[in-house]
Amino acid sequence: MLVALVATGLAIISPAVAADALLSQGRPASASSVEGGGYGAGAAFDGNNGTRWASAYSDPQWIQVDLGATATISRVELRWEGAYGTAFKIQTSATGTSWADVYSTTTGTGGDQSLNVSGSGRYVRMYGTARNTGYGYSLWEFKVYGTGGSGSTPVPSPTFTDEVTHHEFQANCSFTQNRPDDPIVYPGLPGASHMHTFVGNRTTNASSTPASLLAGATSCTNPHDRSAYWFPSFYKGDQLIQPTGHQVIYYKSGILEYWRVRNFPQGLRFVVGSPTSTLAQFRDSPGAVEGFECGNISKVWDIPTSCPAGTQVNVRFQAPSCWDGVNLDSPDHKGHMAYPDHGYCPAGHPVPVPMLEFKIAFPASGDLSQARLASGRGYTWHYDFFNAWDNPAILNALVTHCINGGLQCNPRGYDLYKPHRGAALTEDFELP
Repeated sequence: MLVALVATGLAIISPAVAADALLSQGRPASASSVEGGGYGAGAAFDGNNGTRWASAYSDPQWIQVDLGATATISRVELRWEGAYGTAFKIQTSATGTSWADVYSTTTGTGGDQSLNVSGSGRYVRMYGTARNTGYGYSLWEFKVYGTGGSGSTPVPSPTFTDEVTHHEFQANCSFTQNRPDDPIVYPGLPGASHMHTFVGNRTTNASSTPASLLAGATSCTNPHDRSAYWFPSFYKGDQLIQPTGHQVIYYKSGILEYWRVRNFPQGLRFVVGSPTSTLAQFRDSPGAVEGFECGNISKVWDIPTSCPAGTQVNVRFQAPSCWDGVNLDSPDHKGHMAYPDHGYCPAGHPVPVPMLEFKIAFPASGDLSQARLASGRGYTWHYDFFNAWDNPAILNALVTHCINGGLQCNPRGYDLYKPHRGAALTEDFELP
């Protein structure tokens, strides 16, 4: 058996220690930089040798993983792509701010490295100071072994015979009321907000709470969805335009590894977008922004000035889908949520939850030069979500079957294009 050393200038290859556990797979990760889309830090911790993290073309650079709790670190495995570090350190930290070296080299040769180390910490990082090429640093995999940490079991990727093109289900909810209320931003203050249009829970008002919503009726096709959804009202001149029919609220995966998405916790609430957004802020939101569309017009960042007669104005905007795992709300009603970083949840918001995408349709056509939102121009579009599914098991069944299962489902969890996969719920929207 080879002796475990903290070496300088030499990568020591050793066999696996039986007591070691893989602590890093699927854990929240972050990096000093990312070369581009698809090369996020999480790609080095996903257990997939076909995905990788890649940094910017400069020194120094780092990539780190949060093990969730203090761990004793015994081994680190690095699988480098062609762009590797010739000088780098492996470091540990209890807080993510002060670091201790457990390995250091100035003569790295890339390839597959298994480094026996001795240290402890919640965070482990590779800190690179010199590259072998003019490109950045690139790792297919970065694995940390030891004892302790979060104790979580890595979630394996699914194996389907079907091609996965979607990972979503719909919550179809119709109009209930217009009120100048916002129970998230202005709780207990009726009339304090601009006019909002509500769908979903029929009882939503300024004083709504998780308990009151759970006791209320719903306009959603799934009777278990008593959540409140609302957005600024749409006007054509002084005429208030109501959305007609069921409005589509998608529950999707916002991360690449869709099989890791988990339930919303009961009572979670947040605001997406801002009534003070500029056009650039709306257009460049971290989530995918479809913007406004009608007829053949699509992806515009303000309400079109004219739409073909008989059409309707649609607007689509995606919500953040990474939760901090602790808070159901935050002072700005946004800070407990974050958008994924290149397809992976960032370290401060490690829990992937469904990504909401409101698709709201207003029956407005012809001359829309005087059309506006209650909050202002079209790019001030925003919306609120207050989770009140009355049975977490129902929501979990939809998330598991449709999002984790790589399907394109209706409100009861049935994929019309893959009928052989069955449905999450019965015709009565109950568990089978």
